[in-house]
Formats: sequence, structure tokens, C-alpha cells
Amino acid sequence: MKLEVVILAAGQGTRMRSNLPKVLHPLARRPLLAHVLASARTLMPVRIHVVIGHGSELVRDALDAEDLAWVMQEEQLGTGHAVLQAVPGIDSDSTVLILYGDVPLLRASTLEGLIDNAPALLTAELNDPEGYGRVLRDSGDQLEGVVEHKDATDEQRAISEINTGVLAYPAALLAEYLPRVGNANSQGEFYLPDVLSMAVKDGHCVAALRADESSEVMGINDRVQLAEAETVYRQRAAAALMTAGVSLADPARIDVRGNLHCGRDVFIDVNCVFEGDVTLGEGVCIGPNCVLKNCTIASDTQIHAMSHIDESQVGSSCSIGPYARLRPGTVLADSARIGNFVETKKAVIGLGSKVNHLSYVGDAELGDGVNVGAGTITCNYDGVNKHKTSLGDGVFIGSNSTLVAPLDVGDGGFVAAGSTVTRDVPESALGVSRAKQRNIEEWQTPKQRAGNDETQSGD
Repeated sequence: MKLEVVILAAGQGTRMRSNLPKVLHPLARRPLLAHVLASARTLMPVRIHVVIGHGSELVRDALDAEDLAWVMQEEQLGTGHAVLQAVPGIDSDSTVLILYGDVPLLRASTLEGLIDNAPALLTAELNDPEGYGRVLRDSGDQLEGVVEHKDATDEQRAISEINTGVLAYPAALLAEYLPRVGNANSQGEFYLPDVLSMAVKDGHCVAALRADESSEVMGINDRVQLAEAETVYRQRAAAALMTAGVSLADPARIDVRGNLHCGRDVFIDVNCVFEGDVTLGEGVCIGPNCVLKNCTIASDTQIHAMSHIDESQVGSSCSIGPYARLRPGTVLADSARIGNFVETKKAVIGLGSKVNHLSYVGDAELGDGVNVGAGTITCNYDGVNKHKTSLGDGVFIGSNSTLVAPLDVGDGGFVAAGSTVTRDVPESALGVSRAKQRNIEEWQTPKQRAGNDETQSGD
């Protein structure tokens, strides 16, 4: 079977009250339409046709890809009219799956069932079907057609089974029926579901399959519904993680905004956010309120509270945080330690090395067994260019040191606390750079001096 997908994404979304096209509003930090495209691609279609209209340039710029055929709908005259714009580019021997750019939560398994039974319509049971088209069935429970809410009788409005608009349909029948769809309805629009009743009248059997969960077919029309979809998305992600062996301190307080891959016995505390592609090895423990983006954390590493890790690679049995920030290009070897209020950027930190307190390490390479004292800064930027700091194996940097790059400290080298180091330190040498200390005897503070002046003036 040859499958082609048509995604309707031309609407303005006036209820969003936004300058941004509705299908570009983010769900889990990705546009609504991106979620629909991801589901479609899992089905391996030969083509994906995206019907666009309002904000078409913005939509194309955001999501353009080689496997997409963009179709322009100049006037928004209804769903039937929208699909008709794509029909000339569809092979007549294909099965067409019709999706919507603002319905982002459909599962691939649901869509596969629909395709296997084409022609078929996806329906759902809602406690409150207000505003939705109703599914009409005959006495044998077979589909007769669909009636829009505004055109329905009171009896038809009492039906709780609604039309989701998602359907799988032979391309040849679409090409036959769509030009015959009229607009004699309260909206004056050409409704796609009319092709279903046409097929039934011509003796075709059209399946009406109910979605297992009504949340799958949730359409996003305003920001309230967008927030509701975000909740469903989080719940799904949390359930999938726990099924895979991850422990969550609170499944309601985790945000997965990309792809999170976890080994066994991972623990994730509350209010953690995962963006892009994140991999956590076995036994990794993530403390509360951490943000991880496009990073890999090897087994048995602990990320303590309030830490941010962005485009970095962390080895096994490391300790990070609390309140640490690993910026892009950071690479930690096994058993390395990054402590509280430490920031790294484009830094390679060797086996068992430690940067424990209140330091900045950027554009640097640290060997194995290095100890960087509290308050150390690598001065890597001269206002024009970035320069590298290299610390050999076993180097010890005293607290409150300033390392002015480019700089090399050889294996076993020492830098005395409080030094500003501007020249290389040889292997096993001690680098010291301090102003000579001067003590002033019987020193008085400004307050003490002011008090003495007042006493003298009173005399």
C-alpha cells in the first residue's frame, strides 16, 4: 500500500490572539505542526502534503524539509476545499491519511489502525461534545455520515460520539467525491466529512473507529487548550519513563521537551526539564530543579539541585552541583567533580579532577587529578579572541587565582593562592604572583578617625 499524508495547517487561529500562526505555537518547546509531522513520518509515507495559508512563509521557514510538499490554500473555504488543493499532487493509487496541524497528540498506533481499515474515520466519545460534528450511525452501528454541530438537530446534538476529522481514504475516491462537495450549510464551507456519506450512498463500507483516549484527538484552539495538551504530554512522557524503569519523585513535575533516553535505575527529582536529545546512563541521579539540554550523562553520576547542563558530555561516577552550570563544549572524564556555583564552557576536565567552588573554567583543558581552588578564573577572552588554558596532570591551583590565557601549567605544577598568573608554570614548579604585603601599625578605620575628630573639635 502506498501512503500519502495530507496535513491541514492553513488556519489563522484567531482564538490564540497571537501574531504567530496557530500551528507554530509550542507544545513541549516544539511547534504543534512539528508533533504532527513526527507522527506522520513514523508511518513512512511516500509524501507529506502540508496545506498552508495564514502565515505561510513563517510556517515554511520554521519546518521546511525535503520530504514535505507545500500546498497553498489562498482562501480558507473549509476542510474539503483544503484537501482538494492537495489532490492534484497525490497518486490515484494511494491511500490518503488526513491530519490536522493543531491536533498534536495522536499516537502512531491509532493512525495505523485507521489506515488498515481505509476508508475509515477516527471518532471519539466526549462528555461534552459541544461544537463538534456528530457521527451518525444506522441501526446496525455502521457509519451513515457526519453532521456539523451548527447544522445538527437537537436529537443529533445529544450524540456524544464526535467526528475528529482524521480519516484514511483512497485517493481515487477523494478525487471523485471532493469536487462534488457543496457548501449549503450554516458556515457556507465545503466540509470534508461529506465524502463519507457519499461513499456510503455508493455502497462503500466506511469504518468508524473510536480513539482509545479522547486526549489523542484534542484540537488546540486557544491557550487554555494548549496548556491542557501540555499536561497530557507530560503525563505520557512520565508514564513511558516509569515503564522503562525510571523513578520519578513526582510524575506530575517533569518536563520532557525532546528525547530523553534512560538506562536502568535512574532517579529524577521534581521540576526537572529535559530539552533536545538527552541520554542518562544507569544509576544516574538528577536532583530537583535541574535543566539538561542536548547532553550525555554516563552511569552512576549525580547531578545535584539547581544545575544546568547544556551540550556537554559527562563521564561516569561524576558529581555536579548544586548550582553548577556546564555550558556547550564541556567534557568531563570519569569521577570528575564540579561543585557549587561553578561555570564551565568549552572545557575538557580529566579523570578525577575537581573544580569545587565558585570558579569559572572556559576554553581550558585539565589533565587527570587536577584540583582547582575556590574562586579561580580562567581569563580566556581578551576582547577580540579566545585563548586556551592548559593544566597538566596533578596540577594544584590555589584559591582565588586568576589564570590569564594563553597559559600552560605543567604536570604537578602549583599556583599559590591569590596569584594572577600571566606566564607559563613549568612542571612541578610553584607559580606565585602577589603584591608584597605591607602592615600599617595602629591602623584606625574611617569611623574611628571620624570619632577622634569630633572629640578634638569638642575640646
